[in-house]
Amino acid sequence: MVKPGNLSELKAGLVSISDRASNNVYEDLGIPCLKSWLERAVTSPFKIVERLIPDEKVLIKDTLIELVDKEKCDLVLTTGGTGPAPRDVTPDATLEIGEKVLPGFGEQMRQISLNFVPTAILSRQVAVTRKSSLIINLPGQPRAIQETLEGVRSKTGKLEVPGIFAAVPYGIELIGGPVIITNADVCKSFRPKKK
Repeated sequence: MVKPGNLSELKAGLVSISDRASNNVYEDLGIPCLKSWLERAVTSPFKIVERLIPDEKVLIKDTLIELVDKEKCDLVLTTGGTGPAPRDVTPDATLEIGEKVLPGFGEQMRQISLNFVPTAILSRQVAVTRKSSLIINLPGQPRAIQETLEGVRSKTGKLEVPGIFAAVPYGIELIGGPVIITNADVCKSFRPKKK
């Protein structure tokens, strides 16, 4: 087992879930958006493993299990398939393979998105842990991905509502993952002060 606060490299699994993008009907924008954001936000070493898959519950479950159990990803970010449509099964698959549910992530993502669109209440994003990995379902649109990760900023650039990634480094440390250092200009991570 990895000791909390180790200095090893973060391994992040990025999963874009889309029937059309996985069948080359259109270009996937989810993974490039996630990669670009992580490159701006995370200053400590990290490695990325990518998967582009259709909205198939069994395949989503198998992919998440593979990324955690075999690839040993510390963090898995999914994008897409979180709405109420019949083919949107990402949260259902995630909950089935997760060990602990972290409802605050979904609550905060919806709260952030409500600053921009009233339909945010239709989203079903969730976050879970599995072993010593954190899995988070993000929205499907690149702009919404960035907003939920980074938070809501005023016109002057001041952070008004923290994004969910501010809690990710400490959360990963708590479940035995590596230390993640972030660029405070993009996302200031929060850690409780040591006593």
